[in-house]
Amino acid sequence: MRRTVGVTAAALLTLVTACGGGGSSSGGTTLVGLVTKTDTNPFFVKMKEGAQQAASSAGATVQSFAGKQDGDNQTQVDAIENLIASGAKGILITPSDSKAIVPSVDKARAAGLLVIALDTPLEPASAADATFATDNYKAGLLIGQWAKSKFAKEGKQAKIALLDLNPNQVSVDVQRDQGFLEGFGVDVKDKARIGDESDPRIVGHDVTNGDPSGGRTAMENLLQKDPGVNLVYTINEPAAAGAYEALKAAGKEKDVVIVSVDGGCPGVNNVKAGVIGATSQQYPLKMAQLGVEAVSKFAKDGSKPQNTDTGVTLITDQPADGVESKDSAFGLQNCWG
Repeated sequence: MRRTVGVTAAALLTLVTACGGGGSSSGGTTLVGLVTKTDTNPFFVKMKEGAQQAASSAGATVQSFAGKQDGDNQTQVDAIENLIASGAKGILITPSDSKAIVPSVDKARAAGLLVIALDTPLEPASAADATFATDNYKAGLLIGQWAKSKFAKEGKQAKIALLDLNPNQVSVDVQRDQGFLEGFGVDVKDKARIGDESDPRIVGHDVTNGDPSGGRTAMENLLQKDPGVNLVYTINEPAAAGAYEALKAAGKEKDVVIVSVDGGCPGVNNVKAGVIGATSQQYPLKMAQLGVEAVSKFAKDGSKPQNTDTGVTLITDQPADGVESKDSAFGLQNCWG
């Protein structure tokens, strides 16, 4: 299985180079590697676009790699090996497994490459030279605070379903989940672990792989556990779209509030349509642009960047008292995908 994945990564490297999207530093340009979790999620598509835009301005070249699905660590390991061998000056990575990828990152840094984590911090975060990311805890906190205010205003008791990423409990997954629960007023016990809460309002957790089919299956599972679910947290908007389809099939879409994180154009349109009550918008294009600029600067003078919070904005058309937000019109002006 690992050999097959390795061949896929090598083939991708060949394809990107042949198409002119890659290249080596021998031509005088700085080679930057972009390694994302997948190449289908609009978030990572926009990230790749941002990297390519910044590379054009900086006189750099980008080689892009992606896992087959969220959680595919081996393809990312193979990508790092390829980038070291290709003479890259730096790697921008959204880790699929923020712990398991660390030995490969250590190898890259020992070889003299600058490594910047985008969106998802490594564990420990110090394993990368810097992290350019949304404050994922704050992203979760905002949608939790919004939901708490909404339910309190309507005098409703919540029955909460949490649709997380995968069993690995990577940092972005944990931070969003725990931020949401704390924003809603749930005692999370161990802040670094998903699922150890004892609050009776929580129906349960399930995993989605961050995609619509996973979101639908997870929602179906939790509805079987308790058909009275009325508040759904999702790791991202593709998972939220799948959850909505499951709710609609069960005739419950009008009785359930969905909150999420991303701020992509499809997700913001779902806020406008009332499918998603609120979402925390993040800015992947900015993460990648800043990353390429930092690698280019490092290649010129050896300077290393500091950690950078790339911002988050709560998007909703149902503003809540005490929770700062923008409407879907703002969200559509600043969305991606």
